[in-house]
Amino acid sequence: MAAPHPTPPPRRLGGNARLDGTDSALAARATGSSWRDAVLRYYSLAKPGVLYGNVLTAAAGFLFASPARVDWLLFMAVCAGTTLVIGSACVLNNILDRDIDAVMARTRKRATVTGRVEARNAVLYSVLLGVAGVAVLATWTNPLVVAVGLGGYLAYVVLYGMLSKRLSVHGTLVGSISGAAPVLGGYVGASSVLDAGAAIVFLMLFFWQLPAFYSISIYRRDEYAKAGVPVIAVVRGVANTKVQILLYTMAFAAVALLPQPLGLVGWSYSSVMGVLCLGWIVLGVRGLAAAATKRWARLMFRYALLMMTALSVLLAVGPRLP
Repeated sequence: MAAPHPTPPPRRLGGNARLDGTDSALAARATGSSWRDAVLRYYSLAKPGVLYGNVLTAAAGFLFASPARVDWLLFMAVCAGTTLVIGSACVLNNILDRDIDAVMARTRKRATVTGRVEARNAVLYSVLLGVAGVAVLATWTNPLVVAVGLGGYLAYVVLYGMLSKRLSVHGTLVGSISGAAPVLGGYVGASSVLDAGAAIVFLMLFFWQLPAFYSISIYRRDEYAKAGVPVIAVVRGVANTKVQILLYTMAFAAVALLPQPLGLVGWSYSSVMGVLCLGWIVLGVRGLAAAATKRWARLMFRYALLMMTALSVLLAVGPRLP
């Protein structure tokens, strides 16, 4: 139930300027033996940049699906359970990616790579987080939320982390399924149904991730190649990746503007989202001929982070505005 990361995204969201160095920085700081250092070591294993970004979308999905009255106790249960499940998946992903992380400059100081957290302890930590998260969701939410949470967990850890990330250029596509699970979990947490609104929020986050993480694959291309990770920029080249980024940016825009025609939000949402989507598309078009490719890719990624934050806010308040 976490966003894919061809390399742990940016806070960098993730990346990000924000997702991009947070987890490694935390890991680097946690070098002592005191309880505070131990807490930082384990905290960094949960990839806080990725964790909080995903929980933000879960909260947005919940508020989007409850325009009239918000059940705040249910809201807290959904967010808490989702946080624990995503944290569990991120910790386990750290364990699985130790060989890759050891090669990449931005991840080689992670506690699971340096040995400051033993693999066995990390596994136990992951299990505890996962069991606690599922227990919270099963006790205080509904079966759909549990199903989405477990489905996202398996998609991220198994389908993405164990298989497609290492074997296929389509790894980011697979990982985007798990990355879209939190917003869907939040939505069904409030609505208890799978409907058009659920499909829209899921597709929004699914399409959002592709321009974001394809951009990372461009400016981290050399690192991915060295680590043997078959991301699109390595396998198909930068020019093809730029085209894919633009196409998926346009797909995101098309889905992001659907809520108003379906009567789910008002013109305030569409006005702001329309401007933001247009800006992202224009930036994508400029990238096709950009000479400073890595600089453009970083800018594209930062815009993606801005877009995700704005989208989360707009989903939360859109049903409540004209």
